[in-house]
Amino acid sequence: MQYISTRGGMTPMPYCETLLEGLAPDGGLAVPETMPTVDGETLERWRALTYPQLATEVLALFATDIPRVDLARMTAAAYEPFPEEVVPLRSIDDDLTLVGLSEGPTLAFKDMAMQFLGQVVEYALERKGSVLNILGATSGDTGSAAEHALRGKDRISVFMLSPKGRMSAFQRAQMFSLDDENIHNIVVDGVFDDCQNLVKHLAGDLDFKRAQHLGAVNSINLARITAQVVYYFWAWLRATDAGGWTEVSFTVPSGNFGNILSGFFAKQMGLPIRRLVLAANENNVLDEFFRTGVYRPRSAAQTLATSSPSMDISKASNLERFIFELVGRDAARVVSAWQELDTQGYFDFTADLERFVEEFGIVSGTSTHADRLATIKAVYDASGDIVDPHTADGVKVAREYLEPGVPMLVLETAKPQKFAETIREAIGVELEYSSELRAMLDAPQRTTEMADDEHELRAFIEAKALR
Repeated sequence: MQYISTRGGMTPMPYCETLLEGLAPDGGLAVPETMPTVDGETLERWRALTYPQLATEVLALFATDIPRVDLARMTAAAYEPFPEEVVPLRSIDDDLTLVGLSEGPTLAFKDMAMQFLGQVVEYALERKGSVLNILGATSGDTGSAAEHALRGKDRISVFMLSPKGRMSAFQRAQMFSLDDENIHNIVVDGVFDDCQNLVKHLAGDLDFKRAQHLGAVNSINLARITAQVVYYFWAWLRATDAGGWTEVSFTVPSGNFGNILSGFFAKQMGLPIRRLVLAANENNVLDEFFRTGVYRPRSAAQTLATSSPSMDISKASNLERFIFELVGRDAARVVSAWQELDTQGYFDFTADLERFVEEFGIVSGTSTHADRLATIKAVYDASGDIVDPHTADGVKVAREYLEPGVPMLVLETAKPQKFAETIREAIGVELEYSSELRAMLDAPQRTTEMADDEHELRAFIEAKALR
């Protein structure tokens, strides 16, 4: 399996080289040269597998340059910190089932891919005899998951940008309390999109990227996307264990379009998915795109600070991978669309609007602060379950797309403990914390504050990067 760029300017690369590259040299994103497919007989054979075993099978379709025995060892190590089932499914009423993706060390779905990424990046670097300086941006959960997966690794340093004052207290503590020498938390005076733009500018400077051995762990990294594909297969298998060739729908809270893109990959591979339901918060640029065909990201000043902060994103990096498929893998049309975005602030695919649902099965909706408070309360009153604000956004929008005979699975994105203030506002419950989590919240925090300044960031990386 080889990987190409959405913008057509990258020589095909194998999996390990691609994941170390991060952003493609031409500014595009890596995609499979040919999407692997899975037939019904294979799906049925996979029912008996544990989650690490299933991860080995699915990832082996993408990581063909890694021997199967090495891949199996890495998936076993990646999911060892999780409970035995890894991804439990639980019904919250007769209509909706939650896919439990927050059982990992940082209590968020990002652990599902990041724990594997930590294993495979270290493996690839050892094989190559090299080092990697990870440059990433986080709106909340990516940063902590990356840092906990990569802390203490000899060949890797992490430079993680986060927006000042835009994350929950718990999210800040998970990142900023780490004192490992290879972890650098950089707090930027701006919003997430400013952080993401800084990452893209530096990654797009190929001389700087090569000199500083820069890579990426946010959802532009191919390993993240492919590792997330696994839990769509797992959830489908568990939801249809009674047998039969049953379609299901998935609702996915979405900010950067990476999580739902993995579901899109799974659907392309042959998994019987009827609908992929995108749930946005008040920063609903993606909902507007899938409803109108016009993609118009908002400025930093227009990007709202909400009670589902991990989705406070206006420029969705992974949308480019979807557009690549939408235009029939025509890289020139992708380049043209992003040139329009740069010059006029939007691009227009209204001519393809009907294809979003009919061909790709993608629909969308928006949830507000009032919606998520009401949803958290409704779920709690009905089942005793407490869902985090992002998952609540998913539950709210999922109810708009229920269909008779089609199970609706909602991807749970985090534990409610990460957003205690919103939970208190919704249901008046004070969440309990383990002694370990309480110690983390009370621990000293270590950060470097920085203006939204590319030159200042360059100088900091040059001074601290591994060579």
